[in-house]
Amino acid sequence: MPGLAISIPYVFGLSILTEVAALAAIGLVSRWGEVFPSWVPMVGTRRVPPMLVIVPATIGGLVMTLVTVMGLNWFGVIEGAQYENFWWEALAKTAITPIAAWGPILLALTAAYHVRRR
Repeated sequence: MPGLAISIPYVFGLSILTEVAALAAIGLVSRWGEVFPSWVPMVGTRRVPPMLVIVPATIGGLVMTLVTVMGLNWFGVIEGAQYENFWWEALAKTAITPIAAWGPILLALTAAYHVRRR
């Protein structure tokens, strides 16, 4: 397993990244991804320019995919983990799979947003 010096920033950064990706995913399928809320000064109730959403969501999806899939491999988390038995390994893989799928899901939502707003 990686040392504590890299584990804490990696887990903290991954937590922040998943929260940002979650908010981006909600914005891609909700009304506030298309129209600025009325409480936002100067731009409230105006349409959100599609590229203002598509570019960061695409970058976020790619980064999320890279960090979760490649990052887990680079730090040896997937291959280097030792489990006491099959059940602990199954639990760990079940818990980490949704995070690894988040990047591709965010990219799919971004593509659907782009098609819808075109």
